[in-house]
Amino acid sequence: MSSRSAFWRALLALAVVALSLWITLTTPPRLGLDLRGGTRIVLQTEDGPTARADAAATDRALEVLRKRVDGLGVAEPSLARSGERRIVVELPGLRDPRQAAEVIGRTAQLAFHAVTGEAQRPAAPDASGGPSGSDRSGKSAGPVAKNGTARVLADPDAPGRFLDLAAPVLTGDGVKSAEAVLDTTSGRGWTVDLSFRDRAADAWARLTGAAACAAPGDPARRVAIVLDDRIVSAPAMQTGVPCGSGIGGGAAQITGGFSAQDARDLAALVQGGALPVPVTTIEQSTVGPTLGAEAIRASAWAAVIGLACTGLFVMVVYRLLGVLATAALLLYGLISYAAVVALGATLTLPGLAGFVLAIGIAVDANVLVFERAREEYAALGRATAGRDLRRPLTTAFGKVWSAVADSHVTTLLAAGLLFVFATGPVKGFGVTLAIGVVTSLLTAMVITRLLADLTLRLPAVRRRPAVTGMAGLGRLRTLLTRRVPRLMAHRRRWLLSCAGLLMVALAGIGVRGVEFGVEFTGGRVVQYTAERPVDADAARAAIAKAGFPDAVVQTTGDSDVSVRVRESGDGEQREIREALTRVTGPVEVERDDLIGPSLGGELRTHALLALGLAVAAQLLYLTVRFRWTYATAAVAAMTQDVLLVIGLFAWLGKPVDSVFLAALLTVVGYSVNDSVVVLDRLRELRRRGGGVPLADLADRAVAQTLPRTVNTGMGALFVLVALAVLGGDSLTDFSVALLAGVVLGMASTVFTAMPLAVALETRNPAPTATGAASGPSGSGRRHLAGGAGADRDRSGAVV
Repeated sequence: MSSRSAFWRALLALAVVALSLWITLTTPPRLGLDLRGGTRIVLQTEDGPTARADAAATDRALEVLRKRVDGLGVAEPSLARSGERRIVVELPGLRDPRQAAEVIGRTAQLAFHAVTGEAQRPAAPDASGGPSGSDRSGKSAGPVAKNGTARVLADPDAPGRFLDLAAPVLTGDGVKSAEAVLDTTSGRGWTVDLSFRDRAADAWARLTGAAACAAPGDPARRVAIVLDDRIVSAPAMQTGVPCGSGIGGGAAQITGGFSAQDARDLAALVQGGALPVPVTTIEQSTVGPTLGAEAIRASAWAAVIGLACTGLFVMVVYRLLGVLATAALLLYGLISYAAVVALGATLTLPGLAGFVLAIGIAVDANVLVFERAREEYAALGRATAGRDLRRPLTTAFGKVWSAVADSHVTTLLAAGLLFVFATGPVKGFGVTLAIGVVTSLLTAMVITRLLADLTLRLPAVRRRPAVTGMAGLGRLRTLLTRRVPRLMAHRRRWLLSCAGLLMVALAGIGVRGVEFGVEFTGGRVVQYTAERPVDADAARAAIAKAGFPDAVVQTTGDSDVSVRVRESGDGEQREIREALTRVTGPVEVERDDLIGPSLGGELRTHALLALGLAVAAQLLYLTVRFRWTYATAAVAAMTQDVLLVIGLFAWLGKPVDSVFLAALLTVVGYSVNDSVVVLDRLRELRRRGGGVPLADLADRAVAQTLPRTVNTGMGALFVLVALAVLGGDSLTDFSVALLAGVVLGMASTVFTAMPLAVALETRNPAPTATGAASGPSGSGRRHLAGGAGADRDRSGAVV
């Protein structure tokens, strides 16, 4: 590394670390409902002029509200239908619940009207009881139809005056996106910029084109933007707008002297769409966390112990380089946490567990570099490498870049598509996943490299190369060097074994079925009132002891407690009530409702769509970077891992909920990442493999990358075992799913991805380029007879 590049890397690293430290110290995190509690708002749908407030309309209203809450910047909310006409909204840690209730409860009927003239007074009820309009002379203009074919509304730019509006030309359904923007160029302040869909864009052009044909100063030159029977903006067409063709490009801007918060609220309303039926707020309260303080403390200790074990393992295996990697991982945690806090993401317990796991998995890029550095050190020889310890490490960073880049890009593709197409917690997972991937790349390829470069310059280190961790190949690699496992000779056996396991998993899914949690299926929530203050931890423990460990227990105020379980009979509810009575004294049932799923059908559909697109994008990318044979093998191994984890949960009878969903998405990223590293090594070996059979090259690729696979897996397993054993019931299922996913991911790379890649390549060989069969000239290699006939360089390392 040159002095100039080292300087710029150091400057970048210092700036990122300093900014992250400042954000961490000055910005408090936003904690989720499970860690801190929040606000509960109960809404009730009402019959509208054109729709009845039944269960279907309430479900549609719930999805609109979910989009609005996302637009308000409230991550990880909980929304569920209660009964036929009620919607329970729980918002974590909201500072102004009254404002949130007002914003999310608005009907938000947005329409765009042509202005036909001015009026002297607003519409008034006519003799038949319906509203009526008025013309500019003050005479009645007739009743206003329910579809808004005529209406008179106040002019926002002229107090005391009113505008006659024609029928709406387009509605909020035609709006593609809405964004709050600070307009500094024209001095309009905060505005809401709109973009329209194709047909709506044409309608907007026709509307503005007709208005531009009116004479300057004529009210008909204006266009009214109406929200819930109020004109929020009525701009006049500028002289530059052409008559007839209007404003093209499918864009509009709503102005109105908004504050920053007003503009964001309006953008959230427009983006979410109009409610199909009106809603009213019937209850608003503060709720406590769904997890107890003891469970949170246990999980925190589990995370600390798991990370300490991971760091200790890396330091024992890689010595000085391991110490540097551990320091880089600590900085990874700092930078990732600061990024999550700066973006305003909500931290939940599963999210924090996933964050801790990401630190364990982030060791992967460091392990990949260090294992390659050991190979390069052995290839150079002790005498040559000892003169400049930075040389093998610099070569290693250069050679692993393609594998690191490919594995990170495939994960980023998945994260980006989850963010764009998914909603709710799946969307949030995409954000945190992308943050983790980018930060991992930064810490491994910039910070670790910088620390290593500075350390390896020290005379004390140069005199003792063994302390660096590069001077030896390691026990596992030495064993594999002596005898390369002939795995690919039995590839059909491995593929048949994996197919058998897959059939067992599918049998579990088909025979026992997948047991969805209350978030997917809905359940029953009962609100109790006690005679004395309720201790949430004591109530939670008593209900779990009564046989309901999955119950969600929250306090509401001092003496109220709500218990949410899956659909249950009166006998089970009686057991819950008796358990509460033992710890809180006599309790009375205040409300007993059946609730719908908080993860509704639309969220599941969007999550599956995003996941499908992510898999397709990964397949396309790997096809471009490798070949379609390699890409198919990697994606097939990932699909197998996902189905095996689902099948395991089906056989164990464990619930599938949002926590399991987060674990499953993590398995997707981990599995592809693992396969890409091994396939990248196979590609490299084929480029310089001469006439060596593909199966033998695949065996060597597995042997050379297996130490990295094992060491990376151990880093994750330490964290997961600690979370499973010490983290309590709240994280057990999460840890079990990821334990299975990590183990299966390591196994599927060797026993599914590689055998399948070899089989596909054998049947569909790549076109052979001229001279491809000849090895690189002047490579200095010589071939030695070995235990399995493997080619080795002069150090004995498998090549």
